[in-house]
Amino acid sequence: MAADALPIVAGILVAGIAAQLLARRLQVPSVLFLIAIGLAVGESGAGIVTLDTFGDGLSVVVGLCVSVIVFDGAFDLRTERLRESSVATARLVTVGAVLTLLGTAAAMRVFADAPWPTALLVGALLVATGPTVITPILEVVHVREHVSSLLESEGIFNDVTAAIAAVVIFDVFVTGDGGLAAGVAGFAARFGLGVGVGLAIAGIVYTVINADITPGNAPQASRFLFLAAAVGSYGAAEAFAPEAGIAAAATAGIVLGNLPLPHREEMAEFGRDATLVVLSFVFISLAALIDIDTIAALGVAGVGVVLAVTLVVRPLAIAVATYDIERFTNGERLFLSAVGPRGIIPASVATLFAIELAATGDPEAAATGQTLLGAVFIVIFATVVVEAGLARQLGDFFGVTPMKTIIVGGGRVGRALATRLERRGEFVVIVEQDDEELARAREAGFTVHQGDATESDVLRAAGIEDAKRVIAATADDDRNLLVCQLAGSKFGIENVLSRVNQPENVDAFETVGVTAIDAPMATAFAIDNEIERPAIAHWMTELGDDHDVQEVEMTAEELAGGTIRELNAEMPSGCIVAVIGRGDDTRVPSADDRIEYGDHITFLGDADAVDRAVKRFHPHE
Repeated sequence: MAADALPIVAGILVAGIAAQLLARRLQVPSVLFLIAIGLAVGESGAGIVTLDTFGDGLSVVVGLCVSVIVFDGAFDLRTERLRESSVATARLVTVGAVLTLLGTAAAMRVFADAPWPTALLVGALLVATGPTVITPILEVVHVREHVSSLLESEGIFNDVTAAIAAVVIFDVFVTGDGGLAAGVAGFAARFGLGVGVGLAIAGIVYTVINADITPGNAPQASRFLFLAAAVGSYGAAEAFAPEAGIAAAATAGIVLGNLPLPHREEMAEFGRDATLVVLSFVFISLAALIDIDTIAALGVAGVGVVLAVTLVVRPLAIAVATYDIERFTNGERLFLSAVGPRGIIPASVATLFAIELAATGDPEAAATGQTLLGAVFIVIFATVVVEAGLARQLGDFFGVTPMKTIIVGGGRVGRALATRLERRGEFVVIVEQDDEELARAREAGFTVHQGDATESDVLRAAGIEDAKRVIAATADDDRNLLVCQLAGSKFGIENVLSRVNQPENVDAFETVGVTAIDAPMATAFAIDNEIERPAIAHWMTELGDDHDVQEVEMTAEELAGGTIRELNAEMPSGCIVAVIGRGDDTRVPSADDRIEYGDHITFLGDADAVDRAVKRFHPHE
């Protein structure tokens, strides 16, 4: 690296940290600011940062930074999180990855008239999304657990396969003279090597951590070992084969992340902080190397490739991955189709390939490198600016960012309630501190946050600031009351409910504005319903399977004032208005009763019909 690069590198780091802070302040993905800074100081801007700035050290620095980013993302991929979308993830990183590679290559052939080796190389690179672009999006767009799990898993696994596949295609088909058999063998060898090295490094680090070699400063030692595992696994594998290091870092991260480690939280926190720093440096540095003229030279062909990748290839891969999986709503499928920005892996590997091709001195090879760079960077630029930049708006538009319902207590009552709410499409987060109850809730597939909910920081970390309601469902009335008081007074949650285990405590809850559910009385009502009205009791118990009851406020102005008879045409078949509430008056309506704006309407019937009625009479729900 050139001697005068120090102030430039320092400036990049400072600018990157400032961008991260600004992004958090404005609640937008940080990659937007990082790319903008890179373009401003790079070859297409002020010319402060160029390829010569880094000398021959660019590939080494970028590789080490990527190892930290990939390892950190993999470290957070716990098996319980992977189970949230295991089938969809398996499809997306296998069949979906192949479809993406071939679909993108076909687009390059059709629109850019690229030879097949170059087209396949671009297709392989653009399989990767990666934690560098997904993590900033998920920090500002709060989606349900199975959606975030699918995006994060795809980013880690496809980063590995994309990097290795690209190197194999480059070595065998672009600069070499191999065939399909050589390509498959090269991929398997690099992947196997990376996994083997990752497993070995994970085993060594796990042994050292549990040996407690620095008992007086174990948390700090754990952080050091986190970094050693990331760069050590990457460096060891890279010494044998290019891009095997990505597979090694990912493998080591996944294995260590799922082992019982002491000081896990300290390691995870260190990983997040380190990732922010290296992410800032790498994104700004690579964005600075973007040649706008190279991208512009693609012209209409570049636009065609972008449209094909984003509007055809990506939706097809998501459709295959989520096919026949009921947990994914149509809105979530559309959101996943619309959000697949490309990041560090395609940018860094494409840059290195272009440099290598230019160094051959062959004009045709150099031209291939420019085509490769232009195609990869135009897709990166378009997907990051549009998909990452509009991620919050896309989430709102497709309805995948519902406000949370936070349930404090993951015991039988909390889990049963969470099941019913999730069947209606609610975004439920359970807060639990007991390890056994925590494990049961996670086994049941719920989004769970561990901690003591009587502490403000724990509630904040669980997302209470984005919650529409808080429900205290523990067996301890004192804890429930404290949680309710925190939710109402400190966080301003208006819809607060609580399980009350001792009837004499009901007044204390109602005094602070909490809707109190007297547990003994609720049990008595349930038994009475079984005795007097068993059919409707069973029907109500099974809500969310194929039928539902929902109450909403009437907000469709064009329907206000109509009678039940007049509004029958607006009512979906299989659904009726069971109750109308107006002020303190609640009644079963007759055919001549009018529904006024602001009335509370209770719909009863088939689940789909009830859902359509809710959206028709309360269009902002």
